[in-house]
Amino acid sequence: MPLRSTARTSLVELVIEQMERLIADGEWPVGAKIPAEPVLVEQLDVGRNTVREAVRALVHTGMLEPRQGDGTYVRARSGFGAAVQRRLRRAANLEAYEVRSCLERDAARYAAERRTDEDLTALREALAVRGRAWDTGDAARFVEADMRFHRAVAAAAHNGLLAELYEQFSDALREALAAVVDTPLLPDAVRHQFDAHAAIVDAIEARDPDAAERAALTHLAEAAQVLREAPAEPAQKTKTAGATNGTARNDGTQEEAQS
Repeated sequence: MPLRSTARTSLVELVIEQMERLIADGEWPVGAKIPAEPVLVEQLDVGRNTVREAVRALVHTGMLEPRQGDGTYVRARSGFGAAVQRRLRRAANLEAYEVRSCLERDAARYAAERRTDEDLTALREALAVRGRAWDTGDAARFVEADMRFHRAVAAAAHNGLLAELYEQFSDALREALAAVVDTPLLPDAVRHQFDAHAAIVDAIEARDPDAAERAALTHLAEAAQVLREAPAEPAQKTKTAGATNGTARNDGTQEEAQS
């Protein structure tokens, strides 16, 4: 095969790569507003057109979301996360919970086998934060605390691919989780489930993978059962706590807000 000249990387591509790294590293977290265009032009030392093209490309992938009259926000931490998010907007809450169960079952089992003392400390702290968030009655804050707890479980599994997959999935799942927490279908005991979450941590601390797996499945099974038994109702637009944009329907999908 004859050698061919290497294509030069365009300035726009370099800016896209920098922005992607900022998002992936958490410098621009999901839900955060990115700097305004003049600030990006100054910080990146490039022209306005270059910044606009880079932002437009990331909007196209779904990583960024422009909001008319407000600015541009981070919607997903990767193109993969954005794709999962788009798919979840077409999924019912029950489907999302079943997929979540698969990930959390294995994460809990591996965490029980591999956790460190530092992991255990992080889990206990995340559990306490979750409990305090419940006491505030703030649904959005509670969803974030619940996600933090389960991310800590995934991190304790010490499987980089599983942890990254859960990160991407949980970012995409945020709106669906908020819809579930906010629905009147679930009794408070099922929403809270403090004992069930404490059982996950206890099993991980005891290095009992079977018990950790059972506890992880149990806490999701209660909510899933309520959703299975819920009567089908016409879709209604409701305001969802914790949703960054759009309106929630009662089947867990999201409709884009009209600007």
